[in-house]
Amino acid sequence: MTITAGIDVGTGALKVVLFDVDGDDTKWISKRTERIRQRDPFVLAEETFDNLLKEAGLTREDVAYTASTGEAETLNFTTGHFYSMTTHARGGIYLQPDARSILDIGALHGRAINIDERGKVMNYRMTSQCASGSGQFLENIARYLGISQDEIGSLSQQADDPEVVSGICAVLAETDVINMVSRQISASNILKGIHISMATRLVKLLRATKVKEGTVLLTGGLALDTGLLAALQEGMVAQKLAIEAKSSPDSIYAGAIGAAIWGAFRHEKLARLNKLAA
Repeated sequence: MTITAGIDVGTGALKVVLFDVDGDDTKWISKRTERIRQRDPFVLAEETFDNLLKEAGLTREDVAYTASTGEAETLNFTTGHFYSMTTHARGGIYLQPDARSILDIGALHGRAINIDERGKVMNYRMTSQCASGSGQFLENIARYLGISQDEIGSLSQQADDPEVVSGICAVLAETDVINMVSRQISASNILKGIHISMATRLVKLLRATKVKEGTVLLTGGLALDTGLLAALQEGMVAQKLAIEAKSSPDSIYAGAIGAAIWGAFRHEKLARLNKLAA
């Protein structure tokens, strides 16, 4: 039995997981996510990690490898760090074994990742930092419309006449939304229009990675946005891609999961090398 931890510090949220890895047998021990808000993410990461260990009846000494990913490279209590693209790819395969592509939709960017059956990254494309296809942009719009983030998906799916928004720049898109509100366009039609714009950009990213069929798993902060998931599936059909978009209840943990699994692999490899050296 090898206990490993994965810590994913994102722009908007922190994710921490604990795993028990025994060869190919990988089991959850515990997990937790925290919104960062105005808090120090590194202090929050350490507090959350220690609390999760305490709940599981473990100590830091029980953890063979503590892996970080995302913006957590400078955490001073971890064993090693993994690039977020590789962790989302490996975590995605754990959550959806038949996935051959990942759409990581975070607070600041969207990313399409083409992977093989082992979770190895074959190709990828990213949106630009100015793009309106991000979680932070959608959160800002929800705040402006006076709705909670939990309502976004269901409201979007109630649209009957979606309004098109700018798909180039978040600033222009927000200006579009302000104009729509002044014209008394419903929140549902505004949100659906935003989802269509985001989905169009994300499907184009997928096409650029040469993925044409199979399953794509959504990860990141917007993975559970049912309105975006529906718009993505509609976009696949419109662009004649035989790809099914899916999400997992644990999609937000994909990066942390991948970090923990890669950490177990590295720990085992180091142990073999040390044994050979001895």
